[in-house]
Amino acid sequence: MRPLEGLRILDLSRVLACPFATMLLAELGASVIKVEQPGTGDETRGFEPFFDFGTSGYFLACNRGKRSITVDMRKAGGRQVIRDLAAGADALVENFPTGTLARRQLDYAALREVNPRLVYLSCTGFGQTGPYAQRKGYDTVFQAMGGLMGLTGEKGGGPVKPGLPVADLTTGLWVAIALLAALRGRDAGGPGGGKGAHVDFGMLDGQVALLTIAAARLFALGEVPPRLGTEHPGRVPTASFRCQDGRFLHITASDQHWAPLCAALDLPELAGLATNAQRLEQREHIMAAMSAALSAMTRAQAVAVLDAANVPNGPVLALDEVVADPHVQARGSVAQVAHGAASHPALRLPFRFDGFADPAPLPAPALGADTDEVLRELGYDPARIAALREEGAI
Repeated sequence: MRPLEGLRILDLSRVLACPFATMLLAELGASVIKVEQPGTGDETRGFEPFFDFGTSGYFLACNRGKRSITVDMRKAGGRQVIRDLAAGADALVENFPTGTLARRQLDYAALREVNPRLVYLSCTGFGQTGPYAQRKGYDTVFQAMGGLMGLTGEKGGGPVKPGLPVADLTTGLWVAIALLAALRGRDAGGPGGGKGAHVDFGMLDGQVALLTIAAARLFALGEVPPRLGTEHPGRVPTASFRCQDGRFLHITASDQHWAPLCAALDLPELAGLATNAQRLEQREHIMAAMSAALSAMTRAQAVAVLDAANVPNGPVLALDEVVADPHVQARGSVAQVAHGAASHPALRLPFRFDGFADPAPLPAPALGADTDEVLRELGYDPARIAALREEGAI
């Protein structure tokens, strides 16, 4: 048994952030019904890259473990399908522009009438209120406006976005947390007496909430942390260094690691800088000395001597090196997933349970593959399903 078995989620979301959230819940055991537009489906079905069996890798990366049903919510019959699905769901997730589902009588106010226990999460760029509520945005917009991009980049250089869509992916994590929290609150009874709730999530809010220690520096010192590349504004040393073979090694050491680090790199003249406060004052000198020492060693040599000294370090790996890494392989972080007659590699969730079945990557659905089955589960007979198809509602 997986931990979320029995949980029913209606997924009206598209693209990346919320589909990633509902995929996490599906692989943890929730039953997720993904609602897609007839004919086209989620936009990401057309996004590169494509596997050799013709399916979008982008889509597969955030929609595994779901059932797909096609519904056109612009049609009266389609809207009734959504109401019937919501009546039996624990939670609904949607990321339409503010007001879209209200105009179709499918907002929280309408659906709680058919299911008072429904947890309804609306994910928009800027939330349901505030001066930006009607603005549109994508991942990099929220990285920029949420401070992440302004904090990221080389010393003295311009802002840089990370190599992953961090705003989208962390939104997925926030959405999963919020849903589980609301469901726990509902099931615990609480002041609402077991009733559901509406969750208003704005992607910009999510990015601002991640600022944590950078915001603490601003609040405590009135200082905006500068862009420092791989260095840290408040800790020395923490940085990536180029080795003799051109490869990079990242080192992060605390006070207890400093003396062993100096010994491993043959830098006895620096050993007296025993506290982080002292090292912050000597940042440039330390970085220059460490860079010179590491530039005379291959990365493998540096890893060996630092590991022997128990100094935290790690090679800066390319993506193909990460998935081939022996520890990543031993942990089973990459698995093969069936897709029809073919299969493809996929990333596992990073949980290992003792007491529940571990989550494993599950197949992603073909567009509308489960429409008839889901409608039959709602009690729709063949004639009604045929009428919906004739209307263009499914």
